[in-house]
Amino acid sequence: MDIINYYYYQELAKNLNMTQTAKKLFISQQTLSNRIKGMEDYYGTLLFHRKPSLSLTSAGEYVLSFAQMIIKEEANLKNIISDIKDDEMGILRFGASTVRGLMCLTKIIPKFNERYPNVEIRYTDSLSTKLEALVEDGDLDFAVVLQKDINNTLVQHHILKDQIYICVPDNLLKEYYGDEAGTIKSRSLDGAYVKDFTRIPFSMYSNRLGKTIRACFESEGCIPKVKFTTSFSQLLVPLCAQGISACFITQMNLSGIVDQFADKEINIFPLYFEGKPMIQDLSLIYHKDRYFPHYARHFLDILFKYFEDLEKTQLTRIC
Repeated sequence: MDIINYYYYQELAKNLNMTQTAKKLFISQQTLSNRIKGMEDYYGTLLFHRKPSLSLTSAGEYVLSFAQMIIKEEANLKNIISDIKDDEMGILRFGASTVRGLMCLTKIIPKFNERYPNVEIRYTDSLSTKLEALVEDGDLDFAVVLQKDINNTLVQHHILKDQIYICVPDNLLKEYYGDEAGTIKSRSLDGAYVKDFTRIPFSMYSNRLGKTIRACFESEGCIPKVKFTTSFSQLLVPLCAQGISACFITQMNLSGIVDQFADKEINIFPLYFEGKPMIQDLSLIYHKDRYFPHYARHFLDILFKYFEDLEKTQLTRIC
């Protein structure tokens, strides 16, 4: 049985749509249908129910498990042979959210490229839940995700307690709090609470982090004064730098754009809630049966060092 058949079969089993799968694989629908029919003839049984909609048969479920194993082992074999040949060529597939990928890859790739200029890095940006599924299916080698309980087929390494910071233009503090501004800044140096900034206009996230921050306001019995809402931090920073609104930024993101605040009067405080720092735990995940060639291990060494240095970075300041 041609291994490409198993790959086509696995892809069709993911979305159960012949047209979409053929388009994704850059083949005709007829070619895909012929490949699946050939597998059914080979195994002597139907692998998919065609009506009322496409779905796996009981036999198809077993073939899917076998296909996934074959594809994973074939990828491992390629990596092992690459190590044996030591030809320093290959493909590395990495995933993270858009912002996390932007922050870490711009630091990691130059160092990695010095040692392995002939290795291609294929980057996928998506949400943590989708990245986890891609790693589990073997479509990604590893990914940076929000830490949580994961499938036991995956390995999870904690890499960063990503502190959330509140960035407040000094002009807004003085405008809305007057003589109280100095007192607020002093007590916020070791931990800021949202209840101290309810008069100030904010730019807010519409994503998961935004929901967490809004819940923080609600728990402290206050409502944020929202001026602008988005899921992209890249839009929040310019508004903050121009003194239009305050915003919340994670340490990982802030470390990459703090230079934009260099000549601006922006106060930066670590956000606290109920006496504890507000953080997002980040992890690196990979499949427990994945074999990593030398270039992948080198990439991970650089990545771990990046996050180790980042966690030591202190970004708090007052103007």
